[in-house]
Amino acid sequence: MALRFEILGRFNRARAAKLTLPHFVCETPLFMPVGTQGTIKGLTTSQLEEIGCHIILGNTYHLALRPTSELIHDMGGLHKFMNWPRALLTDSGGFQMVSLLHLADITEEGVTFQSPVDGKPMLLTPEESIQIQNRIGADIIMALDDVVKTTITGPRIEEAMYRTLRWIDRCIAAHKRPHEQNLFGIVQGGLDPVLRDICVKGLVDRNLPGYAIGGLAGGEDKDSFWRVVAQCTAALPEDKPRYVMGVGYPLDIVVCSALGADMYDCVYPTRTARFGTALIPEGVLKLKHQAMANDTRPIDPTCM
Repeated sequence: MALRFEILGRFNRARAAKLTLPHFVCETPLFMPVGTQGTIKGLTTSQLEEIGCHIILGNTYHLALRPTSELIHDMGGLHKFMNWPRALLTDSGGFQMVSLLHLADITEEGVTFQSPVDGKPMLLTPEESIQIQNRIGADIIMALDDVVKTTITGPRIEEAMYRTLRWIDRCIAAHKRPHEQNLFGIVQGGLDPVLRDICVKGLVDRNLPGYAIGGLAGGEDKDSFWRVVAQCTAALPEDKPRYVMGVGYPLDIVVCSALGADMYDCVYPTRTARFGTALIPEGVLKLKHQAMANDTRPIDPTCM
């Protein structure tokens, strides 16, 4: 295990903590901006340090396609490749089962994607996902899970949850750098509380460095989303970090933190900014509206 997690303060279920990783000492709750291919679009790494970013998220699937994990490894790992001295987290490629479902074929062996770059098939197994992430060298790596949208019902949800538990053992066996990289498991089970409980128990029994709550923020109503987060955080270990995947709306971050979660990631703030909308304390500011054409005031007068 290559992390330390020290809780510094509590308020009901919420907690503030110090998360010590190989490349940085982070303060939680924290938000991780998404740098899919090793870069946060529109910002340099020094600017990210200035605004207090502690961890950047990279995408295993996309980095494996371009520039390839072998090249990243040969150049000293993703930290050196992107000139980032602080912590990194790489996802497993599991989310692409949802976002690129039209290009994916899921079996017990793994998931076969049709490359959006050249059309060639790419088989991503639990073992291959971990091997790629070992080469990339992030502080936190994610187990490959079977991801389905929460709006799907029926036996597919149960199938995905049990497959996720079978795959975690393959991920653990394939992980060759446990003293340098922290493997997190991902709780699946859709909106079914019984399946979520089974998955939480199965993952906790493996005594992993940290745990993520996955398969949410996919179109379900807020009450259902928050109920699943509340259930999972209550059952996960107190002394391990808890990561709610794909969550980036300010309200969701506040509510999930109050429920005892510690880490979040989402494309929302950077993608929203690229389309001309700024996030400010009062809400959102749509800078492309005609009303803004002659407005010379700063976007946020409290942030100069």
